[in-house]
Amino acid sequence: MAETHPGDGTSAARERLARAQTALLAALVADGPVPDGFDAERLAVQRRALIGKRADVVAKVAPELPEILGEKTFRTEFAAYARGRPMEGGYRRDALDFARRLTEEGRAVDRATRLKVRRWWLERSGATPPPEGRVRRALYRLRAARQAG
Repeated sequence: MAETHPGDGTSAARERLARAQTALLAALVADGPVPDGFDAERLAVQRRALIGKRADVVAKVAPELPEILGEKTFRTEFAAYARGRPMEGGYRRDALDFARRLTEEGRAVDRATRLKVRRWWLERSGATPPPEGRVRRALYRLRAARQAG
């Protein structure tokens, strides 16, 4: 008679649980398919809530973005950006990636607004922050505007 070890079933159960958790996480943050046994409507509600919370934090980290875009456009565009894009690198990186995508693909945003967002992105994506002082900051922004095109 073969010996059985108590840990054998535990390992398989943990593996199944890990796969189920991965599928659920993908459905919530990466626009993955709804796993078996879950209500699609409830997952959609939760997905929207998570994107809303993510937008709230990005708006706190980068308050200039909702000011430049307007609150409604910020929320709409951020939701379109975040759907299917799990956050990587924290909220500051998320704000920078959102701004970059908006300047490249912003269909709902006019050219002048895209330029403002691009200036904002250029000022914050560099290795150093904008300089102190009104005159130095103005020169810095002028250079950034020329780079933006």
